Amino acid sequence: MRVLVVNAGSSSLKLSVLDGDEVVEDTLVQRWDGGDDLDPLRDFLARAPAAEAVGHRVVHGGPRHRASVRLDDEVLTYLESIGDLAPLHNPRAVAAIRAVGELLPATPAVAAFDTSFHATIPDEAATYALPREWNQQYGLRRYGFHGLSHAYVARRAATLVDRDLAELRVVTCHLGAGASLCALVGGRSVDTTMGFTPLAGLVMQTRVGSVDPGLLLWLLENANVDVGTLGQVLEHQSGLRGLSGTSGDLRDVLNARESGERDAALAFDVYVHRLVREIGSMAASAGGMDLLVFTGGMGEHSPDLRGAACARLGHLGVVIDGDANLATTDADISGGDARVRTLVVNTAEDVEVAREVRRLLQR
Repeated sequence: MRVLVVNAGSSSLKLSVLDGDEVVEDTLVQRWDGGDDLDPLRDFLARAPAAEAVGHRVVHGGPRHRASVRLDDEVLTYLESIGDLAPLHNPRAVAAIRAVGELLPATPAVAAFDTSFHATIPDEAATYALPREWNQQYGLRRYGFHGLSHAYVARRAATLVDRDLAELRVVTCHLGAGASLCALVGGRSVDTTMGFTPLAGLVMQTRVGSVDPGLLLWLLENANVDVGTLGQVLEHQSGLRGLSGTSGDLRDVLNARESGERDAALAFDVYVHRLVREIGSMAASAGGMDLLVFTGGMGEHSPDLRGAACARLGHLGVVIDGDANLATTDADISGGDARVRTLVVNTAEDVEVAREVRRLLQR
């Protein structure tokens, strides 16, 4: 079954057609204006092989959808109603679903959710210590994100080391503009760093990550910061960008650090500290660690970041080879005396979406 995979980012649109796990045609539209902008879709469909099904990557499935689902009007209405759970991504995904549906009305379509992979997290890891009535009424729980990426890279890493994923304890590190870790046991998610929204967990490019909720209350009550401003700062002006005074792109941070800028050096150190601390937390949740996997734009392309983090993980059995660490494609970068295998894996969310489409439609 050939599958058209549609991945609507916060400003971009990635389209690909897959035959099995092989991408036979793809394109990335850097600036996509939304559901009314059908020209990029028409152009791609005109040159790409015809697809028998469509798979849409959707960041948040909300409390209702804990697995991929075939799209219909009821599902689409629900996804529109939970747009505030992932405001940078879900509304864009809905716009893409409507646009593709207009051009391919007879082609079955599936929504594959990043949150679905984390539906296996046990209650003790997913539950917030809030009044139980709130948790039940509002669907408050740790949902987790980047699930499609975590699922793919864990499976791919197990293949690279010729091990059965069902026998492994894996910590996957998706480090891009947004960043999260996942602890897997037997291929199933048992913990993750993001939470109810994609703001929690690691320091990110422009997002704050986890922060003391009392600090936020203090800002609202004492610093003349309104809710709208606070949300804007937490999403777009914090993280590496807020700390370093740069764009927040890791390359800019590293360049500024090399130039002797102390704020950039501190930003990098804060990022690495949080990353190392959370890797330790994920290893604890998994009951140990057999594989450590780096992926995402920063995880795949920054030997400096991997080296700095792994240098502080020797107590967990992590040792990497300096030359092997220069890899930017699928590779085992472990040192010879490592007890934990460390790998770099290029993520392929489109492959995972296509697999979900086939699993759902071919049952």
